[in-house]
Order: sequence, then structure tokens, then C-alpha cells
Amino acid sequence: MRLKTRFFFAFAVILSLSASFTVAIAQDAAVTKDTIIARLKALPGVSEVERLESQTFDNKYLLYVEQPVDHKKPAAGTFKQRVYLMNVSFDRPMVMVTEGYGAAGAGNPRYRGDEVSRLLNANLVVVEHRYFLESTPKNKDWQYLTAENSANDHHKVRVLLGELYKGKWIATGVSKGGQTALIYRAFFPDDVDITVPYVAPLCRGKEDGRHEIFLSDLVGTADNRLLLENFQKELLNRRVELQPKFDSLCNARNYKFNLPTDEIYDYSVLEFPFAFWQRGYPITGVPAPNSPVDQVFKYFMTVSSPDYFVNESTTTPFFVQAGRELGYYGYATKPFKSLLKIKSAKGYLDKLVVPKDGQFKFDKKLYNKLKNFVATTDKNMLFIYGEYDPWSSVMVEDPKNNNVIVLVQPKGSHSARISSMPEEMKEKAIALLTKWLN
Repeated sequence: MRLKTRFFFAFAVILSLSASFTVAIAQDAAVTKDTIIARLKALPGVSEVERLESQTFDNKYLLYVEQPVDHKKPAAGTFKQRVYLMNVSFDRPMVMVTEGYGAAGAGNPRYRGDEVSRLLNANLVVVEHRYFLESTPKNKDWQYLTAENSANDHHKVRVLLGELYKGKWIATGVSKGGQTALIYRAFFPDDVDITVPYVAPLCRGKEDGRHEIFLSDLVGTADNRLLLENFQKELLNRRVELQPKFDSLCNARNYKFNLPTDEIYDYSVLEFPFAFWQRGYPITGVPAPNSPVDQVFKYFMTVSSPDYFVNESTTTPFFVQAGRELGYYGYATKPFKSLLKIKSAKGYLDKLVVPKDGQFKFDKKLYNKLKNFVATTDKNMLFIYGEYDPWSSVMVEDPKNNNVIVLVQPKGSHSARISSMPEEMKEKAIALLTKWLN
């Protein structure tokens, strides 16, 4: 997206006001190339430090940090947490990406990182979330997958790397990563100077209840919502034509489910509007009524594929967390009651995607802690949301003070970012970061 002159000016202001962090990068690079690995290896609990190829950073590293499985019970053992470090200069700010899932993407040589690090030309550290991909304990006991433990993981990384990076620190993340950034700040308010959570939900229950109201009454226009509901009904009314294609696709891709595929078909239909608005599909792309079956099926699978409901996947740890303390959304079944094979969608997380040993009673303590923290903190936080994103139905409440700011991109989806906001909002975000960095 082409940025206007005022944005370039505002961006220049950031660089000038953060000059206290700046040294001659060319001079610094000659030193860091030879010494960073040794300095990282000297940090307690850091191992397997490896220099990585990068097309976007002069110095990029993979390392592993030994973490307690339970920070309150050292006897529970340890695991290695995967961390990626992109060094610009030891005197630049450091951006920590509190990844909510696996961090394999950060290993790509073309990886440039989050928006904040690009805006500030800052160092970047990406922390893979516990229990995802390579950061999974050998003894995967779900009881230790808690928000508090994840916050302690980030705190330990912050303390270790703080020995090398003495400048300002910013925590940021997207979606569950944004939620993780909020959690980290709530447990360790003084660890970082700025927190920028993108599209971060704050749910109050395993099936919060606000998402369904948002989808049925608030998002888009009344005509938009009716169009999607009618398309869902068409998917159910044309089941005789579409179910065989659905079953064939599931077999071909070897999807494994906890329920029969005719019930998975129902859940895929119920998921459709959430996925549609979250990803920001154009309303003009919805097939007209009675379109050819292949066209309808292709669009259905593009927006709401059944792979979301497989019984075990890389997102399984997230569903465990959602059911336990992060919260999630439910499905509105009333408009389709007579067309569904399932009797009820209540409790679908445990039925479909949470393993038996990972099922917990929902604990509202985290929600209350985070809500209270946002309402009362004097720490600098900038929240970014998209107006049409279903997760915005459970956004944080804006306390309307000078240090916690909530910006909502008009008609934005789950991809809402500072760079894609209207010029006035973009300038406000840049001005805030400028002020807070100074």
C-alpha cells in the first residue's frame, strides 16, 4: 500500500526521536558478526545457538532457552523453548514477538517480522509458545500449559537478552499472540516499555456468547448478514449433492474426526460466517442462489474447510488453552435447527478438538485479571482491531486515558494493521509510538 507524504514525515520523526538508541550500524555490524554467538552462548540456559541465513537482517540466530515446565514447581522438569533473534544493533530498541503458536515461519530466510520492528528498524526476538512445535515438553502434561507459565517463559527470555539489549523493549503479537502479549504485560508490567497487541481477544467463557450476537446483528449490513445466512441454508438444503464431495475430500486428505462426517459438515457450515468475516472475504464473492454445485462446494471449502475440526493438529494446544482459560466462541444454531444433523453445538470444543486429558473446567480468573489490568494500568499499550473481525466482539474495553489506546480499523478484518488504517488513525498510532519511545 502506497503511504502518503505525511506518513513518511511521521515515520521520520520516530527515527529522529529514537536517535538516542542509534549508533552507526555499519560500525556495529563488524563487531556483532564475530561476537554475538559467543555472547548468546554465555547466557545461562541458552544452548544450540546457530547463525541463520537471512535476506532481511545482517545477523539472525536460532537459539534454545531452557525453561521450567512449571515455573512454580522446578521438580516438574524442563524443556527447550525455540527463540529466533534478529540483531540490528545493540543500541536499537528490541521488539519481542510473543508468538501464540509455533514460530517456524521466523526461520524462513525471507522473514522480516512484525510491523512494529519494521516501523522502528528495531532488533527482533520471536519466542515460540510453549507446547507448540519444537517448544513442547517431552512429557506433555496439559496441566502446565497455563497463561501464567507462558508469561514466565517470556520474562525469562527478556531477562536473559536484557543483558545484551539495554534499550527500550516493546512486546507485540497478533491474534493469540496479541493476547499473549497482554498476558505477559499483566503478569510482568515493568518488563517492557510498550505493548502493541493486534486483534487480541479477551473472552469471558469457553463459549463467550458475544461472537454469535456480533455475527447475527452487528457485522456488515443487514443485507450482508442475510446473504451469508441464506448461503448457509443452501449448503444444508443441498446436502445430498454436497455431502459426497465433502466426504471424498476428507478421505483424500486423510482427515480424522471425533464425529461422523455428516456432523462435521454441520460444524463447517456453522463456522462459515465467522471464517468469512475474520478473513475479510468480499461479500461479492458469495455464489448466487442455485449456482452450480462445483462452484458452491469450492467456495464453501475455500472459506470453511473441515481441516479446522480434525481431532489432533498443531493447533490442539491452543484449543486446550481456549477451553481452560483463554475462552472461545459458540455457534448460533437456531436459524438452521431443522436442517442440522447435530442436536446441539454446545460443548463442541471438547467434543471435537480438545483431547480427553486436556479438558478442564473454564477458569475465569485470567479474564478478570486481564480486564482489571487494562482498566487500571498506567503502562503504555496500543491495541489494534478490525471493525468486521468477529474477535472484535470481545476486544478489550478502552479506558479512554492517555496510556491505553484502542484503534479500530473501519471495516477491517483479522488482518488489521497500523499500515492499513486510514491516514488519521495511522498518524495517531505513529505519534503514540514516537511519544512513548522518546
